[in-house]
Amino acid sequence: MKTILHIDTSARRTDNDIQEFNSISKTLAAHFMDKWMTLNTEDEVIYRDIGLNPPEYISQDWIAAVFTPDESKTDEQRALLALSDTLIDEVDQADIIVISSPMYNYGMPAALKSWFDQVVRIGKTFTFDLARGDFPIEPIMSGKKLVLISSSGEFGFEIGGIREKMNHLGPHVKTASKYLGVEEFYEIKSEYQEFADERHENSLKDAYRDIDELVTQLS
Repeated sequence: MKTILHIDTSARRTDNDIQEFNSISKTLAAHFMDKWMTLNTEDEVIYRDIGLNPPEYISQDWIAAVFTPDESKTDEQRALLALSDTLIDEVDQADIIVISSPMYNYGMPAALKSWFDQVVRIGKTFTFDLARGDFPIEPIMSGKKLVLISSSGEFGFEIGGIREKMNHLGPHVKTASKYLGVEEFYEIKSEYQEFADERHENSLKDAYRDIDELVTQLS
């Protein structure tokens, strides 16, 4: 039995009266989860929609609390870190993390960046030791898989694509997730949303097909 941490990040919902207003990334992620649970009925799911309920931004006081030894933390500092502790516990439980995310301004939504800032935390998800030389940071957790299901208005963000250097979503998520113990990273993309043409429809069909194949592969 596995535990899946499912995180949606789009500001859009999926229950709008007008279909075109619905989040593509959330809809694709819901298909992934439906397919997964059909094949893995005993698995546990932890779900958060941080697009609708974004985590708080970190602050100077939050940073001070992180670097205060546990035995010296005040009640106020413990309260500041309560959300971070909960989010980190969810990551710790997860065998597979499924993140759905639109590309906003060529990068991740602010809510997803805030989530990463809350969970990538010294002493909890990574250690820091200058004895390691120029690479002092090492993850504490290990063995996790992450599936990023993304949507974008344009296209060509893949390696070798015409907008490869403009892609600050997938590479950022992949880099940051290493410090959550992620050792296998997968991304399924839907593109061409702003063009709303046959290329977009084909991209959606390909994404649904790729999801089905990946679920079968990982199950």
